[in-house]
Amino acid sequence: MLYDEQDILRSMDKIESHLHLWNEIGRLEQKLITQFADRNTKIISPKNCQSFEMYFNSQKMAKTIGRVAEKTPEVGETVNGLLVKKAFTYQIMALDDLHVFSQLSTINISQRITIAYTGAFGVLKHRLKQIFESVESLADEESEGPAFHVHERLTVKYESEKHISLHWRSDPISDMVSDSVVALVLNISREIPKVAVESEEATKTEEENN
Repeated sequence: MLYDEQDILRSMDKIESHLHLWNEIGRLEQKLITQFADRNTKIISPKNCQSFEMYFNSQKMAKTIGRVAEKTPEVGETVNGLLVKKAFTYQIMALDDLHVFSQLSTINISQRITIAYTGAFGVLKHRLKQIFESVESLADEESEGPAFHVHERLTVKYESEKHISLHWRSDPISDMVSDSVVALVLNISREIPKVAVESEEATKTEEENN
Protein backbone atom coordinates (compact mmCIF):
# COMPACT_ATOMS: atom_id res chain seq x y z
CA MET A 1 0.00 0.00 0.00
CA LEU A 2 1.34 3.36 -1.02
CA TYR A 3 0.96 6.52 1.10
CA ASP A 4 1.19 9.96 -0.33
CA GLU A 5 2.88 12.86 1.42
CA GLN A 6 -0.39 14.29 2.83
CA ASP A 7 -1.31 11.00 4.56
CA ILE A 8 2.11 10.83 6.19
CA LEU A 9 1.87 14.42 7.44
CA ARG A 10 -1.63 13.83 8.89
CA SER A 11 -0.40 10.71 10.69
CA MET A 12 2.55 12.58 12.16
CA ASP A 13 0.25 15.37 13.39
CA LYS A 14 -1.96 12.83 15.17
CA ILE A 15 1.06 11.16 16.80
CA GLU A 16 2.41 14.54 17.93
CA SER A 17 -0.97 15.57 19.37
CA HIS A 18 -1.28 12.28 21.21
CA LEU A 19 2.22 12.60 22.68
CA HIS A 20 1.52 16.19 23.74
CA LEU A 21 -1.74 15.14 25.46
CA TRP A 22 0.00 12.25 27.20
CA ASN A 23 2.69 14.59 28.50
CA GLU A 24 0.02 16.95 29.89
CA ILE A 25 -1.71 14.04 31.63
CA GLY A 26 1.62 13.05 33.15
CA ARG A 27 2.15 16.57 34.48
CA LEU A 28 -1.36 16.58 35.93
CA GLU A 29 -0.70 13.24 37.64
CA GLN A 30 2.50 14.52 39.24
CA LYS A 31 0.81 17.71 40.41
CA LEU A 32 -2.04 15.74 42.01
CA ILE A 33 0.42 13.38 43.73
CA THR A 34 2.27 16.38 45.16
CA GLN A 35 -0.88 18.18 46.23
CA PHE A 36 -2.38 15.17 48.03
CA ALA A 37 0.87 13.72 49.37
CA ASP A 38 -0.29 14.02 52.99
CA ARG A 39 -3.50 12.08 52.33
CA ASN A 40 -4.22 8.47 51.66
CA THR A 41 -5.00 9.19 48.01
CA LYS A 42 -4.04 7.03 45.06
CA ILE A 43 -3.62 8.73 41.67
CA ILE A 44 -3.83 6.53 38.58
CA SER A 45 -3.50 7.38 34.90
CA PRO A 46 -4.71 4.43 32.83
CA LYS A 47 -3.50 3.97 29.30
CA ASN A 48 -5.82 4.06 26.34
CA CYS A 49 -8.36 1.22 26.32
CA GLN A 50 -7.21 0.08 29.76
CA SER A 51 -10.21 -0.74 32.00
CA PHE A 52 -10.29 -0.24 35.75
CA GLU A 53 -12.89 -0.32 38.52
CA MET A 54 -13.64 2.27 41.20
CA TYR A 55 -15.52 1.55 44.43
CA PHE A 56 -17.39 4.19 46.39
CA ASN A 57 -18.53 3.93 49.99
CA SER A 58 -22.27 4.67 50.18
CA GLN A 59 -22.19 5.47 53.91
CA LYS A 60 -22.70 9.10 54.85
CA MET A 61 -21.49 10.85 58.00
CA ALA A 62 -23.14 13.85 59.64
CA LYS A 63 -21.37 16.05 62.19
CA THR A 64 -23.19 17.72 65.08
CA ILE A 65 -22.41 21.38 65.62
CA GLY A 66 -23.61 24.17 67.89
CA ARG A 67 -25.99 23.38 70.72
CA VAL A 68 -26.52 19.82 69.53
CA ALA A 69 -22.78 19.13 69.98
CA GLU A 70 -22.66 20.47 73.55
CA LYS A 71 -23.68 17.07 74.94
CA THR A 72 -22.25 13.75 73.82
CA PRO A 73 -25.16 11.34 73.22
CA GLU A 74 -25.17 7.90 74.77
CA VAL A 75 -25.12 4.78 72.61
CA GLY A 76 -28.59 4.33 71.12
CA GLU A 77 -29.76 7.80 72.17
CA THR A 78 -31.76 9.77 69.59
CA VAL A 79 -30.31 13.09 68.42
CA ASN A 80 -32.84 15.75 67.49
CA GLY A 81 -31.97 18.54 65.08
CA LEU A 82 -31.97 19.74 61.50
CA LEU A 83 -29.96 17.80 58.93
CA VAL A 84 -28.33 20.35 56.60
CA LYS A 85 -26.42 19.34 53.46
CA LYS A 86 -23.62 21.69 52.48
CA ALA A 87 -21.70 20.67 49.36
CA PHE A 88 -20.75 17.05 50.15
CA THR A 89 -20.93 17.34 53.95
CA TYR A 90 -23.85 16.85 56.32
CA GLN A 91 -24.37 18.73 59.58
CA ILE A 92 -26.91 18.32 62.38
CA MET A 93 -27.75 21.52 64.20
CA ALA A 94 -30.46 22.99 66.41
CA LEU A 95 -33.20 25.06 64.81
CA ASP A 96 -31.97 28.20 66.63
CA ASP A 97 -28.45 27.67 65.22
CA LEU A 98 -29.58 27.51 61.60
CA HIS A 99 -28.87 31.19 60.87
CA VAL A 100 -25.50 30.95 62.68
CA PHE A 101 -23.96 28.06 60.74
CA SER A 102 -25.70 28.57 57.40
CA GLN A 103 -27.20 31.24 55.19
CA LEU A 104 -30.69 29.89 55.86
CA SER A 105 -33.24 31.35 58.24
CA THR A 106 -36.58 30.29 59.72
CA ILE A 107 -39.93 32.07 59.90
CA ASN A 108 -43.17 31.46 61.77
CA ILE A 109 -46.39 31.27 59.75
CA SER A 110 -49.60 32.22 61.56
CA GLN A 111 -52.74 30.92 59.89
CA ARG A 112 -56.35 32.03 60.22
CA ILE A 113 -59.44 30.50 58.65
CA THR A 114 -63.09 31.56 58.93
CA ILE A 115 -65.74 28.84 58.72
CA ALA A 116 -69.50 29.12 58.33
CA TYR A 117 -71.12 27.78 61.51
CA THR A 118 -74.66 28.45 62.74
CA GLY A 119 -74.76 26.01 65.66
CA ALA A 120 -74.25 26.80 69.33
CA PHE A 121 -70.68 27.58 70.31
CA GLY A 122 -71.03 25.41 73.43
CA VAL A 123 -71.93 22.40 71.28
CA LEU A 124 -68.71 22.75 69.33
CA LYS A 125 -66.69 22.87 72.53
CA HIS A 126 -68.58 19.86 73.89
CA ARG A 127 -67.84 17.86 70.74
CA LEU A 128 -64.17 18.82 70.78
CA LYS A 129 -63.83 17.67 74.40
CA GLN A 130 -64.98 14.23 73.27
CA ILE A 131 -62.06 14.08 70.82
CA PHE A 132 -59.22 16.07 72.40
CA GLU A 133 -57.92 15.79 75.95
CA SER A 134 -57.24 19.51 76.41
CA VAL A 135 -59.93 22.08 75.50
CA GLU A 136 -59.67 25.19 77.72
CA SER A 137 -61.82 28.34 77.64
CA LEU A 138 -60.18 31.74 77.31
CA ALA A 139 -61.13 34.85 79.23
CA ASP A 140 -63.27 37.31 77.26
CA GLU A 141 -60.77 40.17 77.77
CA GLU A 142 -57.97 37.97 76.41
CA SER A 143 -59.79 36.82 73.28
CA GLU A 144 -62.25 39.71 72.77
CA GLY A 145 -65.18 37.29 72.80
CA PRO A 146 -65.97 33.62 73.47
CA ALA A 147 -63.00 31.43 72.55
CA PHE A 148 -61.09 28.35 73.67
CA HIS A 149 -57.73 26.63 73.16
CA VAL A 150 -57.34 23.13 71.75
CA HIS A 151 -54.16 21.48 73.09
CA GLU A 152 -52.64 24.98 73.44
CA ARG A 153 -51.99 24.87 69.71
CA LEU A 154 -55.16 26.17 68.12
CA THR A 155 -57.62 28.89 69.14
CA VAL A 156 -61.29 28.70 68.17
CA LYS A 157 -63.08 32.08 68.29
CA TYR A 158 -66.75 33.00 68.05
CA GLU A 159 -67.03 35.67 65.35
CA SER A 160 -70.81 35.94 64.77
CA GLU A 161 -73.97 33.89 64.69
CA LYS A 162 -72.90 32.53 61.31
CA HIS A 163 -69.12 32.26 61.55
CA ILE A 164 -66.26 31.03 63.73
CA SER A 165 -62.54 31.43 63.15
CA LEU A 166 -59.52 29.21 63.79
CA HIS A 167 -56.07 30.62 64.60
CA TRP A 168 -52.82 28.66 64.87
CA ARG A 169 -49.09 28.79 64.22
CA SER A 170 -48.29 26.43 61.40
CA ASP A 171 -46.40 23.21 62.14
CA PRO A 172 -47.18 19.55 61.33
CA ILE A 173 -49.05 18.84 64.58
CA SER A 174 -51.01 22.10 64.70
CA ASP A 175 -51.98 21.70 61.05
CA MET A 176 -53.31 18.23 61.82
CA VAL A 177 -55.33 19.57 64.78
CA SER A 178 -56.80 22.34 62.64
CA ASP A 179 -57.81 19.84 59.94
CA SER A 180 -59.60 17.74 62.58
CA VAL A 181 -61.47 20.77 63.95
CA VAL A 182 -62.54 21.89 60.46
CA ALA A 183 -63.81 18.38 59.68
CA LEU A 184 -65.77 18.36 62.95
CA VAL A 185 -67.34 21.76 62.25
CA LEU A 186 -68.45 20.66 58.79
CA ASN A 187 -69.84 17.44 60.22
CA ILE A 188 -71.85 19.33 62.88
CA SER A 189 -73.27 21.62 60.19
CA ARG A 190 -74.80 18.55 58.52
CA GLU A 191 -76.47 17.44 61.76
CA ILE A 192 -78.52 20.52 62.65
CA PRO A 193 -81.49 18.63 64.28
CA LYS A 194 -79.16 16.54 66.45
CA VAL A 195 -77.08 19.58 67.31
CA ALA A 196 -80.13 21.37 68.69
CA VAL A 197 -80.60 18.59 71.28
CA GLU A 198 -76.89 18.54 72.12
CA SER A 199 -76.96 22.32 72.54
CA GLU A 200 -79.29 22.02 75.52
CA GLU A 201 -77.16 19.25 77.06
CA ALA A 202 -73.94 21.23 76.53
CA THR A 203 -75.48 24.31 78.13
CA LYS A 204 -76.52 22.32 81.19
CA THR A 205 -73.03 20.83 81.44
CA GLU A 206 -71.43 24.28 81.29
CA GLU A 207 -73.77 25.56 84.00
CA GLU A 208 -72.99 22.58 86.26
CA ASN A 209 -69.24 23.03 85.79
CA ASN A 210 -69.49 26.71 86.65
